[in-house]
Amino acid sequence: MPMNEFLVQVQPAYLPEQSAPAAGVYVFSYTITVTNTGEVPAQLIARHWIITNELGHVEEVKGLGVVGRQPLLQPGESFEYTSGCQLRTPTGTMQGSYLCVNHEGETFECEIPLFVLQMNDSGDVMPTTEKRVLH
Repeated sequence: MPMNEFLVQVQPAYLPEQSAPAAGVYVFSYTITVTNTGEVPAQLIARHWIITNELGHVEEVKGLGVVGRQPLLQPGESFEYTSGCQLRTPTGTMQGSYLCVNHEGETFECEIPLFVLQMNDSGDVMPTTEKRVLH
């Protein structure tokens, strides 16, 4: 059975020019790089996000593809995209999964590791450099 494996890397950023802290609006972007580290071609079909603010409010987002696309990745190929979210608090987390299908029609899930969205004193986001291999 061929190995299905994607590596997910995330780089979050706080967007002060789109945020209004006095009104409880904190806007973040995140750039995600998905790399097919497996042995066979596979396509990212859908996403499932769990977004939690610092007060514990959880929002789930499900949908087809990412940024309107369903990229097909050959072994060793990467796809990068940037998206965003809005929180009512200056700190929160995101995590989730991608539903993928390989060239033989077998589906598998790719975990998106938890990452932190946080505005620091200078208005920048705190860096996170988590890199994990996901099976």
